[in-house]
This record gives sequence, C-alpha cells and structure tokens, in this order.
Amino acid sequence: MPIQEPSADDLRRILTGVKTIAMVGASPKPERPSFGVLHFLLERGYRVYPINPGQVGKPILGTVFYPDLASVPEPIDMVDVFRASDAVRSVVEEALVLDPLPKVIWTQLDVRDDDAAERAAAAGIEVVMDRCPKIEYARLGF
Repeated sequence: MPIQEPSADDLRRILTGVKTIAMVGASPKPERPSFGVLHFLLERGYRVYPINPGQVGKPILGTVFYPDLASVPEPIDMVDVFRASDAVRSVVEEALVLDPLPKVIWTQLDVRDDDAAERAAAAGIEVVMDRCPKIEYARLGF
C-alpha cells in the first residue's frame, strides 16, 4: 500500500512536534543544500545531529558530525535523509533498531523509496518523502 501524502496539518504537526533531528548525509560544504537546511533548522531551535561517517567528530555550525544514527546521544524524533533514493532502505533499517524508534522518517526532494517507507510505516514511524523541511516550514508560514 503506497504511503499517503501528508496534509499541511500533518506537516505542521510534525514540524512543531519534533525537537531532535538526525540529518543523514549532512555536508560540511556551505554550497550544498544539506548545509543550508542544517543551518536553517539549527536557527529555528531544533537539535540537529549531522550524520556523515566521513566527517565524524569534525565541527559544523556549533555541533559535530556523528557516524550513524546509533551514535546520536539522545532519542531521535526525526531522521532527515539527504542521500540518494537507493540509500533510504539502509537508513530505515538503521532507524528500525533504535530504541525508542524515531517518530518520523523524512526524505528530501527527489528522494523516494516506497518499499522502505512502507517498512517504516509498518513499524509505526510516520513517513514524509520528497519534501524539504526548510521549504515546508516557510510554506506553512512559521
């Protein structure tokens, strides 16, 4: 069964309800979209944990990079996936072993994996695909 597109109310609830975000695929390069979204979310008061195994321990925007979801030092409300669609399955599998489970898996623009999304949804995780939280934040008038 395909994942249902979230309504504006769903997106508003998610963006006001989450506090901790793990950003898988965060980049230290200011010209990359993930850097801009990381900066935006941090400025809005979210605790964002950048995940990039090639950058572990390096500083970025007042925080440091982590190697994987399991290394994040507190429960994760939302996993924001800034990777290609073929990486979503492994991110979901990694998220499914966390305790507690994240509340939301969110994939960025043009990033979709319906099978992985269905697996996450079956475990009780809300899924948003092919959207950017920064764009939705502005669109919803926060």
